[in-house]
Amino acid sequence: MSTTPGLAKGPARPPLASVSHIAIYAQDLSKSERFYVQDLGAVKMPDPEASAGGRYYFSATQFVEVLPLPSGNRSINRLAHVAFTTANAEAMRTYLAAQGVAVPGRLTSAPDGSRWFSVTDPEGTMVQFLQPPARLPDVPVNALSSHIMHFGFIIHNRANEDRFYKGVLGLRPYWEGGMRDDDTTWVSLQLPEGRDWIEYMVVGTPDTKGIPAGMSAANLGVLNHFALGIPDARAAYTLLWNGKRLDGQDQTPKIGRDAKWQLNLLDPDGTRAELMEFHAVGKPCCSPFRAPDPQH
Repeated sequence: MSTTPGLAKGPARPPLASVSHIAIYAQDLSKSERFYVQDLGAVKMPDPEASAGGRYYFSATQFVEVLPLPSGNRSINRLAHVAFTTANAEAMRTYLAAQGVAVPGRLTSAPDGSRWFSVTDPEGTMVQFLQPPARLPDVPVNALSSHIMHFGFIIHNRANEDRFYKGVLGLRPYWEGGMRDDDTTWVSLQLPEGRDWIEYMVVGTPDTKGIPAGMSAANLGVLNHFALGIPDARAAYTLLWNGKRLDGQDQTPKIGRDAKWQLNLLDPDGTRAELMEFHAVGKPCCSPFRAPDPQH
């Protein structure tokens, strides 16, 4: 991918206000369905992108897409792509092309009226821009969460990734930190017209790409993750516990390094579903928050 942020002439960037979804691979689709429907309370609907997969909706415009693991796939990676919502996919495609980003020649359309296209970021992560259909699916309010407020994925070179996510897409700093105060490995960037964010999970060295040698599937699944916003971690945990929706999970709520209460759950293939409160309860480590929190 080639970009020259700040120099390219052309159309204005269409607004980016929310994340759309994260797409992941699963070895056993029935086990995944149990986790996303019974445990997380999502609504399963057909997947217009891949008929063998499924979409698990948390709201009318946000979902987790679960795809069958390709035959013969030996990789430990379970991340297929991440996606942003756009009101005008064609305008976004035109804008990115003007910025020097390699884009497909046309959009892909589905019978429901949704349209999308995909690009790759500087380290090869597939990024999709999805224009929802005019008539949105009917998704009831989820008692656990109706808001996917961020997704995270591994990166190596912040400067290269910033040229795309900050320079081209306009994302802005939200918070950064790590397990140690002097080692920043989590970098959150908020969408320019909204409060959802993405999270760089910094691994390896800047001159490398891909999955670091020796990284386990379990660790990779923790890093490549998504987060559901919750107002109250105790209430969320109580809801799951009373509903017997914590089978196989060994985590309990805790305060993270960003000073927000959270609960980490793992899907059957190890992808982390992070339940996170919207607001910090104290001072975070490492850096202050630099943008407003999501509200709901």
